[in-house]
Amino acid sequence: MCNGTIMDKLISFSVPLILSGILQLLFNAVDIIVVGRFSGSQALAAVGSTTALINIFTNLFIGISLGANVLAARFYAAQKDKEMSETVHTAIMLALISGVVMLFVGIFFARGALELMGTPDDVIGQSTLYMRIYFAGMPFFMLYNYGAAILRAVGDTKRPLLFLIVSGVVNACLNLFLVIAFHLGVAGVAIATVTAQGISCALVLRCLQRSQASYQLRFRDLKIRGCYVQQIFQVGLPAGIQSTVINFSNALLQSSVNSFGSIAMAGYTAANNLFGFLYVSTNSITQACMSFTSQNYGVGKWKRMDRVLFDCIILSVVVMLTLGGGMYFFGPEVLKIYTTNPRVISCGMEVLTYTTLTYFLCGIMDLLPGALRGMGYSSVPMILSIIGTVGTRIVWIFGIFPSHRSLDILFISYPVSWMITIVLQVICFYFVRRKVHARPGVSET
Repeated sequence: MCNGTIMDKLISFSVPLILSGILQLLFNAVDIIVVGRFSGSQALAAVGSTTALINIFTNLFIGISLGANVLAARFYAAQKDKEMSETVHTAIMLALISGVVMLFVGIFFARGALELMGTPDDVIGQSTLYMRIYFAGMPFFMLYNYGAAILRAVGDTKRPLLFLIVSGVVNACLNLFLVIAFHLGVAGVAIATVTAQGISCALVLRCLQRSQASYQLRFRDLKIRGCYVQQIFQVGLPAGIQSTVINFSNALLQSSVNSFGSIAMAGYTAANNLFGFLYVSTNSITQACMSFTSQNYGVGKWKRMDRVLFDCIILSVVVMLTLGGGMYFFGPEVLKIYTTNPRVISCGMEVLTYTTLTYFLCGIMDLLPGALRGMGYSSVPMILSIIGTVGTRIVWIFGIFPSHRSLDILFISYPVSWMITIVLQVICFYFVRRKVHARPGVSET
């Protein structure tokens, strides 16, 4: 990451990461497709109505894993083996604790949270059941994500992809078996997802355990070390808070969709699942930007960090215009994978119209904070993202939407909030870059 050409390495790093994100999302997509096809639109709405809540509950800890990624990348580039090893063991222990906490939170607060979101009576029972089973697998989910973050920090994105291929195949087969053969509905797809997450968790932990490098995992050495937790939280906690608050705004938006009834909920569920594929693609490039920036920051190559960000912006715009354009133009055909109900497909297209062709804006919006986090600056980008994204959507939902009630008006808030946030992040990046470049660096000739 610190020498030679950049774009080819970014692509080599990002493509497996994109495919890994897509496979993780396919866990939920297969759930949605199977219940939509074999259990009806109510079951489809029930699974979809949990997405925003699941993200609110989990993204704080997933954001903290970015702190582990940045810290591990910095120590790895600087060849500080002792610090690298202690970071790994602290991060894995932190993942285990957060997974257990989320297990209890999800089981005990699932129904209450769904009621607060105004989930209709005809789907809330199935939604609650799905969430409670899903959260039973939270320790697996957290351990996989933190373990994969460590592997990404050292430049390995291929093995996490292989692990997800294995677990994804298991998930798809179990979904079909439990729903079609045993008629378990939403419970069946939730059990399949938890089983698949357990497999991916076991594989990534085994990979770390068998490594002979500085990031080798030894279970006897698992321990929370305060100095590393502090550094992980310094970068990761603001990222987690930002993601959680943004997903809170998405939950408010889900509540607005819920007011249109189960047909609109089902359409939003299918469209939002496609929307997720765009997110994981651009987020993978953001993680590449953060990892590359962090390693170059660790060895003092300031100019190279600028080139990393510039190349990441080019890569993100090209990928988003390609994928977003494809989803827009082939949207009706793709939505038919999820459901054959024409009213559901029509609602789904209303969502996709305003969120696909413009998604490259979201990619740019996320890359600037990603570069700043790679340099260790996380709090101010968090605040600006919350103001620009969440603030705009709250004003939109409570100020504009009530007098213009339609899905079209509701989802125009996405590109508007992205553009406002980009302006704020560019200003922030300019001042931080000046501060960093004023420090003595190393020769890059």
